Amino acid sequence: MKKAIFIVLLMIFTMVSTSTFANKAESKSIAPVATENKLSAEDVSRMNKRVEEIRSMDKSEMTGSEKRELRKESKGIKENVRRSGEVIYISGGTLLIIILIIILI
Repeated sequence: MKKAIFIVLLMIFTMVSTSTFANKAESKSIAPVATENKLSAEDVSRMNKRVEEIRSMDKSEMTGSEKRELRKESKGIKENVRRSGEVIYISGGTLLIIILIIILI
């Protein structure tokens, strides 16, 4: 049993270190840019109302270019709202380690 746990942990650390080394080479060529993109609650509600307006429009009589502009606007609004939210990203290796620790405890 101890041998199996050791092999599983060794495989996990091997997979995690591979992705870590791959990210280090990439991060040297790209300089991080710190931008502050915080939206107020009223900005978010205004953008949500605009998205709802776009969804409720009758698009059957619109031309293709008008529909494309609405899609671009909707995607832009969704991207701005998504950027303003605070999200924590967990990699797959980290998630696997957390699950294993929970199972072992």
